Amino acid sequence: MSLITWKEEFSVGVAEVDFEHRELIELINSLHDSARPGASRDAVIESLGEIFAQIASHFALEEKMMRASLYTSFLEHKQDHETLLDDLRDIMDEVEDDGAYDEIQLATDLERWFGDHFRTHDAKLHQEHN
Repeated sequence: MSLITWKEEFSVGVAEVDFEHRELIELINSLHDSARPGASRDAVIESLGEIFAQIASHFALEEKMMRASLYTSFLEHKQDHETLLDDLRDIMDEVEDDGAYDEIQLATDLERWFGDHFRTHDAKLHQEHN
């Protein structure tokens, strides 16, 4: 069962970006599938680390593009990126400390973040670039 499902409202209209966003959702769903009761804490931490690394890499590329184009909403967009990365770090710390994570909270946070961030920040960024 998926933790988060791709929705057309997540699309920013740029095929490469939408592809990367779908890949991120697939990684998150893989974590969800592997983090069942009895799952290895190390495996969950490793999956979270992969998600964090891929998201951070994606954000770095977006931010490079924003700086190069003198994007007017750069600071606001970057702050939203930092908020998500901080949230993921908190989840990673929780798993390391407690051996579990709150999947309902994670699903709620990701659904909000993907829906809001893709639809607002990313869509605006890619509209200005086209």
